[in-house]
Amino acid sequence: MAFSLQCLLPAIPTIHFNFSSSSSYSSITSTSLFVTPIRSPYNDRKLRREFRCTAMVQQAVQGAPATYAKEMERLSAKESLLLAFRDSGGFEALVTGKTTNMQQIDVNERITSLERLNPSPRPTTSPFLEGRWNIEWFGSGSPVVVAARSIFGRFPPTLANLSKMDIMIKDGYGKVTANLKLLNSIESKIIFSSKLSVEGPLRMKEEYVEGIFESPRVIEEALPEQLKGVFNQAVSTVQQLPGSIRDVVDSGLRIPLSGSFQRLFMISYLDEEILIIRDTAGIPEVLTRLDGPASPLTDPITTEYES
Repeated sequence: MAFSLQCLLPAIPTIHFNFSSSSSYSSITSTSLFVTPIRSPYNDRKLRREFRCTAMVQQAVQGAPATYAKEMERLSAKESLLLAFRDSGGFEALVTGKTTNMQQIDVNERITSLERLNPSPRPTTSPFLEGRWNIEWFGSGSPVVVAARSIFGRFPPTLANLSKMDIMIKDGYGKVTANLKLLNSIESKIIFSSKLSVEGPLRMKEEYVEGIFESPRVIEEALPEQLKGVFNQAVSTVQQLPGSIRDVVDSGLRIPLSGSFQRLFMISYLDEEILIIRDTAGIPEVLTRLDGPASPLTDPITTEYES
């Protein structure tokens, strides 16, 4: 006995089932079952939906190891760059010009390797951008660096040196602080304030507003004996000045810079620990975070810009 069964099944080739029975309760000795599926829009949609689900599962399974491997590569590149900074002598060697050409090209190579793994597609509006950053590596394009080098390039490091530089970025403004030391006993700071404007997902404009030369602070314990008499006389003279002049001396020398200096730069890498920017000449500057990183759950900075 043969029969045909049609049902709403996915479109698959006709299936034949052949079986025999020797039971005394049945006179059927051979039976053939033919299942002939019917194609329909419903079945086609169901097949496509099942195929997409299968593909997504396979992609998720295959994508997890790939994402982990890329993250490990990024962390390794960060550590490699920080090691290259230390091997090159760090900030002091860079300021005094003691970094060799081989060390410079090695650092630049590692900077490029890390930029390729940038996790921030829109760094100019990322919450990670704000905070206090230490300047680890810089080129010749920064006005702050040019000013600091012009001042301290004329003195040997034993007399005057630039110990460190950092920048605070907050609410669209930047404040660069250069820490100076004279005779290893007199400390001072040069502070440059600037306005930061977002001009694209990667590009920003920096306009310098003001420069402040803070009054020196003397470390009396480290002051040479032959200078202590001169220092005491200077302190006595300042104390005898009128109050208005003394306040000006205490607050430092302020120099307006509005409209004098500005530059464009691009953020080529940003995460919670490292910031890399490049000026219009392509020279990189690398900064490492000094304070705690911003929370990734913080809403990104909503700033309109012209494309």
